[in-house]
Amino acid sequence: MRFIDSHGHLYREYYEADLEEVVARSIEAQVTKIILPCVSSLSIHDIFESAASHPQNLFPMVGLHPTDVPDDYERELEVLESWLDHDGVVGIGEIGMDLYHDDEKVEQQKIAFERQLRWAVERKLPVSLHIRSAYAEAMSILRQFEGTPLTGILHCFSGGIQEAEWAIRHGFLLGIGGVVTFKNNKLQDIVKEVGLAHIALETDCPFLAPTPYRGTRNESAYIPIIAQKVADIFECPIEQVAEATTANVERIFPLNNLRQLKQQIL
Repeated sequence: MRFIDSHGHLYREYYEADLEEVVARSIEAQVTKIILPCVSSLSIHDIFESAASHPQNLFPMVGLHPTDVPDDYERELEVLESWLDHDGVVGIGEIGMDLYHDDEKVEQQKIAFERQLRWAVERKLPVSLHIRSAYAEAMSILRQFEGTPLTGILHCFSGGIQEAEWAIRHGFLLGIGGVVTFKNNKLQDIVKEVGLAHIALETDCPFLAPTPYRGTRNESAYIPIIAQKVADIFECPIEQVAEATTANVERIFPLNNLRQLKQQIL
């Protein structure tokens, strides 16, 4: 049995004192592959350092988080785009729109989001989408890419069944994390309705730890807790959840290619 954490910030920015121990615990918990999202150029060196240290387990993405879009976003996007051709990049993310935390840079978020989606299509890379309190705005941009090879994961899915159905029709997975273990949440109903074939497991560590660790620092080793909750929803063995969700992610993200991350780029 093996798991993939499709979204975990497992680098020194968040795990300065004990990164190696956290990675070791994850592997011991059979979470053998972890995809590392990028939020800005300030994260990029830490991300590639982690991936270079664990090339069989940690896989870097490149992207600009919507709440990290700066005033000089053109320059920021230029810097990030320069990293896309480095060895080992498996996706573009996390990108999207967030009007919950930042509703003052709507136009800048839209421009950055569309630009990065174009990178994904041009390079045939999957995306990790961050959408919060902005589904109408984000969907209006995503619909421009219908008919292209664009695919990926709706990270920390928080939409309704209509958004879930759109995602599935267009080849996206729903990222399911610790929230599914919380009491009185609607995500469990959506998971049951869409089925195992359309979900990916994630932690978003160090954020959103699952019950019973809610409120503490999250880590990829907690993926089996999330998987067990999903197994309970479907009344199936956890091994079935592990097999299905791992296959789902590996179908979309190029995690099985042999890689050599060049230390000189760090």
